Amino acid sequence: MRFRSPTRGLLSLEDVAADILHERAANPGADYRLIIGTDSQLRGNGTTATFVTAIILHKTGHGARYFVRKFVHEHLYSLRQRMFTEAALSIQTSGLLMEYLQVDSHDPTPPNQASSPDWHIEVHLDIGERGETKQWIREIVAWIEANGYEARIKPNSYGASTVADRYTKH
Repeated sequence: MRFRSPTRGLLSLEDVAADILHERAANPGADYRLIIGTDSQLRGNGTTATFVTAIILHKTGHGARYFVRKFVHEHLYSLRQRMFTEAALSIQTSGLLMEYLQVDSHDPTPPNQASSPDWHIEVHLDIGERGETKQWIREIVAWIEANGYEARIKPNSYGASTVADRYTKH
């Protein structure tokens, strides 16, 4: 997986994790939120969609840094299929990122619990109480929470509805 950062350029997921760990180590007393959100936009004849997954490290009260991954998926025929694909991509990215955040890639021995930061991931979904997507909220939110993440929907899901959305249009 390759992600683009506006400030760091093209990075692997391992490099994204290293950047997140470095930022958190540089400011150990700061309050951070780790957010994963995916959005999509239909293209062409309506069966091709551009998906963007954003990883956002929000330093509460002091801004954020983010990384985005963009790709095209073909043969999507329904809004429901797109919404579940967005959720699946966020779950997948969260799981892979956690693997890098929990273990130092240069040290094969796992860190002890006292030195390992407690990571809390929010998955931001581009669904809300208004519009066609409201019928899948309960199902998608339950899926996200069953995977151990906190689910956020509109209007509190800026990771998907603002950051990722911005990159689906270009």
